[in-house]
Amino acid sequence: MYGDSKEQKISKKKKNFPVNEQLGDYLLNNAREIDLPIEYFELTQYDTGIPVLDRKGKDTLWLTAIYNPNNTHRIHEGLKAMYSILRTEGYSPVHKHLHIERIDYCTFGNSNPFRIKIVNNLNDNYDYFYVKKADASRIYGLELEHILSPARINYFVDDTTLLEEHIAGVPGDQFIKTYIDNDEFNKVRIAKELVKFNERCFVRLLGDMRSYNYVFDITPDFEEVQFRIRAIDFDQQSYEGRKNLYLPQFFKENYPLVKLVQQYLTLENVEQYQKEERTLIARRSKSAHHRLNALLDVMEQDTVSLPEKVNQLREELAEHYKDDVFLKCNSMGAIVRRSISIL
Repeated sequence: MYGDSKEQKISKKKKNFPVNEQLGDYLLNNAREIDLPIEYFELTQYDTGIPVLDRKGKDTLWLTAIYNPNNTHRIHEGLKAMYSILRTEGYSPVHKHLHIERIDYCTFGNSNPFRIKIVNNLNDNYDYFYVKKADASRIYGLELEHILSPARINYFVDDTTLLEEHIAGVPGDQFIKTYIDNDEFNKVRIAKELVKFNERCFVRLLGDMRSYNYVFDITPDFEEVQFRIRAIDFDQQSYEGRKNLYLPQFFKENYPLVKLVQQYLTLENVEQYQKEERTLIARRSKSAHHRLNALLDVMEQDTVSLPEKVNQLREELAEHYKDDVFLKCNSMGAIVRRSISIL
């Protein structure tokens, strides 16, 4: 049955992999590397932190960072400039009416991000963006998402600092808890999107897609509501050794969605949607083949996992696809290249 498997367990703490010279050159050639006015390390120098609570008073494991008044103005101006880089290629005059309302620090996870809330003084409209530690795994994940998924990702790198846009949507765990039983939502469409998202993750080997690592983009259509699942966490790009860790269907947090697939889709439906998604990924890879090949050339020579995980994954994928070429892959980048080439 779709989704039937033992509970999947992710490595408790993934190693941070630095950006090497070759990846740096790739980022520079593709306009992803830029001088940023604030470094990640500077944001870690806050004086104190206040726990961020949700609407029910529960600790979210985020802290609102409070800085020394002597540094606050400089940090805020630097962050406004970074937002201008994200939105208008650094043309800051159009953002002179913005202010930084809050800087939140995440105390869990691998990237320990800072989430910046920026507000428009003229109409109180707000937006978010993130400043994180630059990690090669995450950057490869962002690039593969940009090239192979239906979405585009806006981010920039400066040495050890990663600037990343906010991906809007309903967090998967909240969607499952609050929206999945909405009678106005077509359950078939939700189930279909899980199958397609599952396929996108598996082909490009993006792991750890538990419900709080993706969002639902909900779009009203002229007849019904459309759904798209978008990954928001790319730390586990091609790191784990177990094949099933790259299939969202096998995480217990996603079981309510898997249940919809089992209830509303036939095996023929599932195979149809898998084929459709693989065809779309193949088309995207062909239309961006120069950029994709340049990325995979760098990734293939890079180290973004442990040798024992590389060995395990290539063996499991060789068995899954009945393809011994995987056994010749000596890096995660080579495994990703082979996975995509099968399309």
